[in-house]
Amino acid sequence: VPPVLSTPGFSHSTFLSVCACGMGWDLQAARRRRWSPPLHLLWRRNAKLHSQPPPQGTRDPLFLTGVTFPPGHPICEETRVKLTVYDLKNPSSETVSLEWGKHVWVNAESPFDTSTHLSLTRTSDGTSTVGAVVVTRLKMGEMEDGEADHIAADVQGQKCTLLCESVHGTTSEKDNSPLMNAVFENPVCKVYRFQTVDNDWMTVREQMTECTLSFSIPRQLLALYVQEDMGSIEELKNLGELSPHWDNLRKEVIAHYGQVISSYQETLGELTKLTGPSFKPSCCKGQKYLEFVPINLHTQRMHVTCPRKADAFYDVITVGAPAAHFQGFKNGGLQRLLSRYETEKKNFSTAYQCIYFSPGDTSKAREVLANIGQLQPLILVLADRLLEAAQHGCLDPLKEALQTLSDKTEQFVHALKDELVKTALLALHAARPGYVSRRGPAVCNNAAGGAGAETPPRQDSPMQPQAQDSIPHRSEYDEEEWDRVWANVAKSLNCIIAMVDRLQDHSENNNVGAPRFPSASVIRGQGTAADEWQEKLYPLVITLKDCVAEVVDHATKSMAFVLLQEAACSIPQGLLLKQRRDVVFSQALAALTCGFVMKLYAGLEDKGFLQQLHTVGLVAQFESLLSTYSEEIGMLEDMEVGISDLQRVTFRITEAESQDPAHLQPVVSGRRDHYTVEVPLPHETFEALPDEIREGKPLQVYPVLFNVGINEQQTIAERFGDISLQERINQKNFEILDGYYKSLSDKVPLECLPCSQTQTDLKELLETLGQNVVTKKRKNVEILWLAGTICRRLNGIRFTSCKSAKDRTSMSVTLEQCALLRDEHHLNKDYFIRALDCMRREGCRIENVQKNIRCRKYAFNMLQLMAFPKCYRPPEGTYGRVDS
Repeated sequence: VPPVLSTPGFSHSTFLSVCACGMGWDLQAARRRRWSPPLHLLWRRNAKLHSQPPPQGTRDPLFLTGVTFPPGHPICEETRVKLTVYDLKNPSSETVSLEWGKHVWVNAESPFDTSTHLSLTRTSDGTSTVGAVVVTRLKMGEMEDGEADHIAADVQGQKCTLLCESVHGTTSEKDNSPLMNAVFENPVCKVYRFQTVDNDWMTVREQMTECTLSFSIPRQLLALYVQEDMGSIEELKNLGELSPHWDNLRKEVIAHYGQVISSYQETLGELTKLTGPSFKPSCCKGQKYLEFVPINLHTQRMHVTCPRKADAFYDVITVGAPAAHFQGFKNGGLQRLLSRYETEKKNFSTAYQCIYFSPGDTSKAREVLANIGQLQPLILVLADRLLEAAQHGCLDPLKEALQTLSDKTEQFVHALKDELVKTALLALHAARPGYVSRRGPAVCNNAAGGAGAETPPRQDSPMQPQAQDSIPHRSEYDEEEWDRVWANVAKSLNCIIAMVDRLQDHSENNNVGAPRFPSASVIRGQGTAADEWQEKLYPLVITLKDCVAEVVDHATKSMAFVLLQEAACSIPQGLLLKQRRDVVFSQALAALTCGFVMKLYAGLEDKGFLQQLHTVGLVAQFESLLSTYSEEIGMLEDMEVGISDLQRVTFRITEAESQDPAHLQPVVSGRRDHYTVEVPLPHETFEALPDEIREGKPLQVYPVLFNVGINEQQTIAERFGDISLQERINQKNFEILDGYYKSLSDKVPLECLPCSQTQTDLKELLETLGQNVVTKKRKNVEILWLAGTICRRLNGIRFTSCKSAKDRTSMSVTLEQCALLRDEHHLNKDYFIRALDCMRREGCRIENVQKNIRCRKYAFNMLQLMAFPKCYRPPEGTYGRVDS
């Protein structure tokens, strides 16, 4: 209830519990908003509707609702309240056929008495009593043991679920921190009270929020895509003079990059202009300028309070399947398109007279370029730091700077010591104007075996004989040149190390009896010692910088030439594939970052979680309900690649400049082969983190995807189609999840993981999941239940998806919440279905439907629901044919 209530004695945590009974077999009140102020009295029936009426008097329906007094309309003595009950002949359309009765309070304070029994009179004659209403004041969170029976509605021995609707506020303190408010907004809250097996009452708070990352992550990624492609154009221009054939291909590729850059800049401009809600509605999934934005991304948190147990929080991120809806699925999704593309690329390479490099080679080329971009600037900074330490004449900082420089330089050399670089340099040399091979004039259409030493070309490849012809003769080009170039870096570093050792020995000989490592003041007292150090180290450092620059020049050109081959060979369809993958990855990364941030914020005070985070990383489990039929196959193929690409992402925690919301937004950096997401935290929060996290250790995430289709299209696929895609995805990702568990068991005490009321241990759960994955069983939703349970037990991040994260997702989320209440908080089994229907009828998920399509109906029809597993079917009156 909003905090505008001003009636004396009426607490902000109070709401009205209204129970109606004895009014017939099939009653449901319609919504009425004619009165001013608009008191929204929402009725919901807990009794099940029957298609045929039972004999009169055999069953009394039980209705229970909470009253919301909307902001801006505080109640006062003059407030008039009218309660009207209707008989709905067609609940699905809410068609009113008969008014059963009504009651009017002239003085609005009267309903706030502890217990008010009211009689409803029939409108037709004004005298017939048709039922009774009990109005009760309930103070949430202020109940003492033993009060539940008095406050709960108890009609003919039946206890009911209580629902307090709080759409616009009263978020909990944990959800109202500056951190949460910076990233999550527009909360929708619902509060329930459910009975446990021992006749206690639990309070359940359900909260759904939008996430600012829905738009900020795609905007950042688009800017990085543009920056990377502009850099690729510069790298291609810097290749130098090429033969006419290769020069024409380069021009074509540069034009290709220009088209992508122009399209992305246009999209970025449109996204920058947008204002309003922080989510993309499901009805907008086909809009071009929103294709990088995830569909209907929301957080869902369930907060459970029990009388004799600590509070518990359960989070799940709901998002539409990451997929390129605007581009469509006529030819399938990414998984199928990429597989077909790699098969056809060899033919393209022949037609375009290109060299075929394997996907591993092009991936390696991007990795080498990324290492160059990260390590070269760092080496230059560390080299300057070494000279600065020498200038100050302080030996300890000098040796420390040298050690760091040595580590990064060795890492640099190791990253570039790859046969692919040498192979590509030979190919580039052969592409220069006037190149003549050992066997006579030839256009260079292949070089050095194409795939390089680590991944040689297939024996049946038609390109191999030509590749052999194109390898230049040693007298024309020294194949060992690259080995000498990168070896010079190591040699120059060794010279610096030797010089520092010599300076140290000289300092010790001149300070007999002094400490082994003289202090700065002692060395400065020697007059010219510091000048001598800098004088001797300076030329060696310059040599190191020059050698590094030479390596960078060779490696950058060779790797740019590798990527030129890929781009030239892929022009017929590569543009669309690249854009499609960018789109899908953008949606997936926005969802992952949202989930990571929510998980991090919730675990900042959990030492076990923080240890797990920096030692092993987190599992991110995506649950998908897509079918393997028709266009949803393409969606699932897109989603598989998008989720897999998240392996290229690491997170890093940084200290925020201030608590300004703008300074608490996650920041993305990197390029397509690897991205880093920096998550800023306020100073005090950051200082309380483990050293490893504060020092910037990359934090890993292990994405896994499990899919089980549940709708009528999946029925068709299972009986007449092909579900091998689903089976392969589940098997592959089970192996990833099992591997994560084994790694976690080896490195982190299992005591760090969340406690559970269930007796089944993780190892047994994984074994059961593995058995289910290989079992041939239709719509085996137990795979999803087991994977979700394992994820929570592993402290992981939970995601649930369907096409739009609106209908099937809502059924899954509410089912999971009620299962958690049953398994972890002893929800009375007699109230499981009642609680499930209540959440689906009145909870946050029906509000999500309203936000997306402006209608409070799940997009199902009766025929579709007949194919659904029973536990995924919504209550009657909550579904119908709507435009979703």
